[in-house]
Amino acid sequence: MKLRTRLTLWYGGAFFAAGAVLVAVVYLIVRDRVTANMPVSGDSVESLVQARAQLGMTDEQLTALIDTVIQRQQAANDATLQAVLFGSIVALVVVGLLAVVFGSLMAGRVLRPIDAITATARRVADRSLHERIDLDGPNDELKRLADTFDGMLARLDRAFEGQRRFVANASHELKTPLAINRTLLEVAAAEPDAGHRVRDLAANLLAVNERHERLIDGLLTLAGSEQAPVDPVRVDLADIAAHVAAQFAAEASEAEVAVEVANAPGVVVGDAALLERLVANLVANGIRHNHPGGTLAITTGTVERRGRIAVSNTGPVVAAYEVDALFQPFRRGEGRDRVESVRGIGLGLSIVDSIARVHHGALTAVPNRDGGLTVTLEFP
Repeated sequence: MKLRTRLTLWYGGAFFAAGAVLVAVVYLIVRDRVTANMPVSGDSVESLVQARAQLGMTDEQLTALIDTVIQRQQAANDATLQAVLFGSIVALVVVGLLAVVFGSLMAGRVLRPIDAITATARRVADRSLHERIDLDGPNDELKRLADTFDGMLARLDRAFEGQRRFVANASHELKTPLAINRTLLEVAAAEPDAGHRVRDLAANLLAVNERHERLIDGLLTLAGSEQAPVDPVRVDLADIAAHVAAQFAAEASEAEVAVEVANAPGVVVGDAALLERLVANLVANGIRHNHPGGTLAITTGTVERRGRIAVSNTGPVVAAYEVDALFQPFRRGEGRDRVESVRGIGLGLSIVDSIARVHHGALTAVPNRDGGLTVTLEFP
């Protein structure tokens, strides 16, 4: 039940309870006053006694006449009290319904700033941290809440902006010496008098240097994928899957992994570059964590108006309790955390998870019975 409905019910219930008490009090007061002011008076009895002699009435007839007068007065009293009670109840119901309507309007007006805060928070979560509420009005509890929320957004905006600047500057500072190292190693290995030991050492160092460059690129992608797409467009997952499969065809052939593609249209809205990186990471992960003669299946389509892509590969058996850890940075499974990282840098599935979250995608990963993993993503 919405807060506005609950407030309206509380207002209406309180009004009806107070009205019921008021009706009861009025009824008791009117009943006492009517009983006190409309009895059979002494003058009335004396008049009846005097009339008895003139009319030739007996004592029994006089008593019966007095009883009749009392009963009629009591009936008149009861009718008056019933009319007062009925009118009070009808007035309570009518005014109560008007009070409920008025309470609903007042609750909506009171909750309007909270709706503004909620709408701003939703837009901030979907887009950026630059927007503010800027609530106008008296310095009451809601105004202070909105100002506190604006202050929190400002601090978060500065923190994230500082983080982005740091990542950009750090990547530049790290990539420059790596590029210089690669050039020096290539020049040294190309020297005519370089022996085989120098060439082997240069090749090993170039491999290490290349891994460091891929690690920096992965960290940059991971940091950038935490931000929602600035200009989302309609993208067909089938086109991305076909393009990525063609890109990794040579690597799959070298690893003796058969790639099977079953593409049906699966249109989603998002950042095309990030979605391509997501599919590429899944395909690369499925090839590199596979075995010769294994398979990699890529399937796209639409399920209940949601774009869907599933990537399934054969390979080593993965325990169900290890699946969640695979999506953490620098986790590779099979006991290879931060070691034996020739095949990857340990950020592929972390980037997949981050891109899926900013696109409001639902990600599931299930170990296959004969080994390998099936990763499924559905996007609005």
